[in-house]
Amino acid sequence: MSTSALWNQIRERGLATLAVVGMTKNTGKTVALNHLLACAAETGVAIGVTSIGRDGEDRDQVFFTPKPPVLVWSGSVIATARDTLLRAKVRWKLLAATGVGSPMGEIVIVRALDHGEMEIAGASRSSDQQEIIAQLRQCGCALIIVDGALGRSQHASPAIADGIILATGAAIGGGVRDVIRKTRDRLVMLTIPQAAPEILARCQAVFESGGVGIWDRSGGPLFLADIATLNAGSTLVEFANRELGTIAVSGAVGKALWLTVDALLARHPGLTLVVADGTKLFIEHADVQRFRQQGGSLLACRRIHIAGITLNPCSPHGHHLVAQELLGAARLAFPEYEVSDVILERVLTETGVC
Repeated sequence: MSTSALWNQIRERGLATLAVVGMTKNTGKTVALNHLLACAAETGVAIGVTSIGRDGEDRDQVFFTPKPPVLVWSGSVIATARDTLLRAKVRWKLLAATGVGSPMGEIVIVRALDHGEMEIAGASRSSDQQEIIAQLRQCGCALIIVDGALGRSQHASPAIADGIILATGAAIGGGVRDVIRKTRDRLVMLTIPQAAPEILARCQAVFESGGVGIWDRSGGPLFLADIATLNAGSTLVEFANRELGTIAVSGAVGKALWLTVDALLARHPGLTLVVADGTKLFIEHADVQRFRQQGGSLLACRRIHIAGITLNPCSPHGHHLVAQELLGAARLAFPEYEVSDVILERVLTETGVC
């Protein structure tokens, strides 16, 4: 195997932590992860890997379809729950106990002594993930890869990862045009711009301690409290008659909260909403478009860096796209990103086509 343009770009950017997340299940996230682990082994990069939730099991836990295993290499450092080690198909050496619990036992750090299959189950809380990443770094890992999970793209937050690989493909439904459109919409959501320094300074307390903050048009504080974001709509409505300028929310923004903010925009032109980052938005792309067209400003406390896009032209439900067509269309649609179909490119390399 030869290293890919995707791997080379990751190394050129000097990323220390990388999250691999999927648009949905079965978009080739594990295949992309295995490709990166193989590239690290080939180039001698000290690699660490952990997971949000569970990965590497034989069958998908939602659709019960066969899944590719996670393939680690000799020297790889893995943070995983103790129970998964009972099923490991490689020899391993215990390096450290993290003190972080999980439903499958304490998360421990081990070094793989062989090349083979491992099931990986990591911590689900962001604070625990950050602690595990710090411990992996203490074990000498130059690059740490965090494997995402269904419904957990929010844990690809820049608070955890320097960059993300977004896996997309036929499993999200429709033809090539539909996959491109849905992927573009998701990228727009993930990469909302970072707020200016003066706005970040104003909102800093919200994102450090959690909760909601409200300021008037001149930047004067109206409200600041650690309340649940999902239930914050009623609080925002209480300030509808004030001269609202900026709202900051640290948690997830769902449809109900978004509708409240959207209604406030109609009364307060130029309203700015600041969220932690694009992974916290659980709304539709059309909602964001309409908000901006009506003069609203949607900004992030932290900017997400997209390190690349990987493609899977096959769906577990039997719907397959033409790999070359999907790859060509995606590269035309997303010229600013490194786009890769690691299976197709490996086949073409092995057959001498490229």
